[in-house]
Amino acid sequence: MRKKRQTSASGDYRIIGGRWRGRRLPVADSPGLRPTTDRVRETVFNWLQWDINGACVLDLFAGSGSLGFEAASRGATQVTLIEAVKAVSQQLQKNIELLNSPAINVVTQNALDWLQTESGKAYDVIFIDPPFREGLADKALQLLDEGNWLATDNTVYLETEKEWLLKLPPNWRVTKEKVHGQVCFRLLTKDIT
Repeated sequence: MRKKRQTSASGDYRIIGGRWRGRRLPVADSPGLRPTTDRVRETVFNWLQWDINGACVLDLFAGSGSLGFEAASRGATQVTLIEAVKAVSQQLQKNIELLNSPAINVVTQNALDWLQTESGKAYDVIFIDPPFREGLADKALQLLDEGNWLATDNTVYLETEKEWLLKLPPNWRVTKEKVHGQVCFRLLTKDIT
């Protein structure tokens, strides 16, 4: 009998670079949870290679945590994972303990609600990879624009469905953009004076 191979949607994913390169982390079983693919992550972290080391990182809609854990593996000083689903958040906490990484912390809260709290910290790199087709990307960008979440030299990664129409707030611009399959991913920045 042929052994069934686990897919990343129901099993685990691999960290592709940095100190935990090759390490596999389990993913909680949750409807709609889709870790960013290795190929997309490789491109994104090639784009971010000069921005991640020593950065303060925020991973909104963390899900599997693949972006946040990859950032920590590549030298981010602090990574905050925001995840609303309790079982998924608990798996993220187990993965932090597995890696023994005090630089990563999890907040179990809706990302949009969390962004409406008063920011005490400005982040260098922010990942936005919300569930598709729910209008969450627009709302997250608006809340980031209105709050004090962004460091002066900031980079925002945004992953959406390919057909989603980007409407940036004033003073924002796209610095990189690529489509892979049904996914469009971009690097954005807000000019802060």
